[in-house]
Amino acid sequence: MHGVCQRIEEVGSADHNRRPVSDSPAARGARLSIGALSRATGIPVETLRTWELRYGFPVPERKPSGHRVYPVAVVARLRRVAQALARGHRAGEVVGASEEALAELLKGASHAENEPVPAPVGLLDLPELMEAVEAFDSLRLMRILLADWARFSPLDFVDKRVAPLVAEVGLAWEEGRLEVSHEHFLSERVTDLLRSLRLPFEERARGPLVILATLPGESHGLGVQMAALIVASSGCRVLLLGTEMPSAEIVALARDSGAAAVAISVSIATRGARSAAQLRSLREKLPRRVELLVGGAGAPEGRAGVQNVQDVRTLESWARALSAR
Repeated sequence: MHGVCQRIEEVGSADHNRRPVSDSPAARGARLSIGALSRATGIPVETLRTWELRYGFPVPERKPSGHRVYPVAVVARLRRVAQALARGHRAGEVVGASEEALAELLKGASHAENEPVPAPVGLLDLPELMEAVEAFDSLRLMRILLADWARFSPLDFVDKRVAPLVAEVGLAWEEGRLEVSHEHFLSERVTDLLRSLRLPFEERARGPLVILATLPGESHGLGVQMAALIVASSGCRVLLLGTEMPSAEIVALARDSGAAAVAISVSIATRGARSAAQLRSLREKLPRRVELLVGGAGAPEGRAGVQNVQDVRTLESWARALSAR
């Protein structure tokens, strides 16, 4: 789902002889945009925002324009956090951990912190994709994405190509580098692509039925489109209802269709008390046998009877297990 936290590839310094970026007074005073911070650490923009909301780190400063900026000094810590995540620790354990606790988690690591590692796959070709978006070049955009689809698994295609691209375009719009028309252009083209890629999986799927939708007030649909591709490619049947679906209709369809689960996407734009109340009401009305999942950067945590899916890899594992029942 959109805005969902991605599984983070291990990242480190590109040169083991290079001093950390925070060593000099000049570096300590420097500031990075959230996009630059993402590129420096390999951590997707949506993940950084989600960590800020859930765990209080990294905390941005605000320029007079309102744009987020971050001290360069946070890069080293974020890289250590990414290392811990790559070794199987959960975000809740490491993102808000003290330096001492983080160091303890990294003891015995197989790679030194400064050892060079490959750049995250999802960021390698973003400049070319961004150029296609800026030029409203549908043919070029689709050519690149279809080539990626041919060499990636469905999971990696979503995790390392589509989600980073969507996040980067959203950031460029926030910073005034792109217009809202660019964001709409990308959304429409990617929605069309994800739908066409999903259909062959839907035709072969024989697993339990999963209903996917967003609730009233949530107009962002790319997250639920990405989730539908992951669920369908895992062998589950998919009923994608789209955006702003009334809870009563979701409940009626779940009951009448015998669905095994309902999955709801919540973006950062609609996070808060209203979404939490809607989910609580939906859980109360759904049959008890129907699982309720929620994902996305705005997904609330700690709701009784609601499974919070923090990343697409967790979603795929859940869907595969459901399909095998």
